[in-house]
Amino acid sequence: MDIRIGTVDQAAIAARLQIDFGDEFGDPSPPFEVLERRFRALIADPAAFVLFVGDPDDPIAYAVVTLRPTVYCDGPLAVLDELYVIPDLRGGGIGTRLLQRAIQEVRARGGGEMHINVDEIDVDARRFYERHGFVNVEPGKDYRMLCYLREL
Repeated sequence: MDIRIGTVDQAAIAARLQIDFGDEFGDPSPPFEVLERRFRALIADPAAFVLFVGDPDDPIAYAVVTLRPTVYCDGPLAVLDELYVIPDLRGGGIGTRLLQRAIQEVRARGGGEMHINVDEIDVDARRFYERHGFVNVEPGKDYRMLCYLREL
């Protein structure tokens, strides 16, 4: 399975996949032109990367990861912002390989921790990430972590 780091000239492909992802789950997406511009900037930033699976012109899956400095580990903290496999190909291990590759790339960049925000009602995504060692309860604690959001 061919998984590669995206380049700036693939920003339009990432934007299209992001819109497909949003449409599938009924989440509104910014217009294509806005997403393409944002993906261009994100892919060009050394503190982020996009991974694509399959044909470079028509990938079947992608992941978006951003990194930032943190006091909680020596390297950057990574956030898996998106991981998407086209619906007809789910359940065949593509998501697993993509997640593993994202983790490998974060480690190669010195990352020490990865966060993933998942909607509580998305049971399939939660089960997927838990199967791969992600938790919403820190070791030694008996309460869940929550993510709070405020648009600015």
